[in-house]
Amino acid sequence: MSVDISTVKRVAHLARIAVTEDDAARMTGQLNTILGFVEQLNEVNVDGVEPMTSVTPMAMKKRPDVVDDGEKAADIVANAPIHEENFFVVPKVVE
Repeated sequence: MSVDISTVKRVAHLARIAVTEDDAARMTGQLNTILGFVEQLNEVNVDGVEPMTSVTPMAMKKRPDVVDDGEKAADIVANAPIHEENFFVVPKVVE
């Protein structure tokens, strides 16, 4: 795949980026180089290669997915002017 100056200008317009003629010509070469590299990567055989998160094997750190109050409810409502059973007490706003 190859891009030309009109494609670069169109993409720049869609991205709302101001591009001069000189910049468009330079970007055309750069984008063609990038696309050439991507085409090389597409030729690599990756059959049997497991997806990985790092080049070194590691286990993801996970915590148990449990619901709790964090044992901080009393500390949180301690500065509230009025609280009751670890809940904030506020005036009624809907009639």
